[in-house]
Amino acid sequence: MKILLVEDDPTLGEAVMLAARQAGFSMDWARDGVQAENALTGYIYDAMLLDLGLPRREGLAVLRNLRKRGSTLPVMILTARDTVEDRVRGLDAGADDYLLKPFSLDELLARVRALLRRAHGVADTSIRMGRLRFDSIKRQARVDETPLVLSARELEVLEILLVHAGRVAAKEAIADRLAGWDEGVGDNAVEVYIHRLRRKLEGSGVSIRTLRGLGYLLEAER
Repeated sequence: MKILLVEDDPTLGEAVMLAARQAGFSMDWARDGVQAENALTGYIYDAMLLDLGLPRREGLAVLRNLRKRGSTLPVMILTARDTVEDRVRGLDAGADDYLLKPFSLDELLARVRALLRRAHGVADTSIRMGRLRFDSIKRQARVDETPLVLSARELEVLEILLVHAGRVAAKEAIADRLAGWDEGVGDNAVEVYIHRLRRKLEGSGVSIRTLRGLGYLLEAER
């Protein structure tokens, strides 16, 4: 899952980024409204966490412009504006949830998971293959009942392969998905993540096959 954080407070932004990545989410950070709109134009996200009092372009303007384009991207507003009128304006502009500052990082992550569950419209968010089970909302992978210790990037790659199960996931598509708006991911990095995943998936009943010139295929072992 890839999330866009739009927040101009450096201390809060760093804390949210760290907590999200430790929870297994991939997150980009835009520090003003114009930067946010540029990121939304160039990249596909699963959700956005949006401050309202932003430099260059106010948060509500970013949200209204997003909805005018017909986007259904789940959006949670993060703000210190605590009046009923402020909440009504945010929800009427198209926000899906509204969290007041200061907030607990644990509550923020719980609300993000709930937001993503509602967006997916399913109660069971697990993907299963062989003895492997991956929960796309809780960001957890298990072999039987044993958790797999995976980095945020390894979780992203595993999710891409599972979503494409039975089909080839192109190396370029994986790199594009992993890349942030302010950083790139090369082919060599993708190969490193695939190599690490292969080792960690041993004994899980699934394996990753390389198809030269095409990409990678996750398949159940016979």
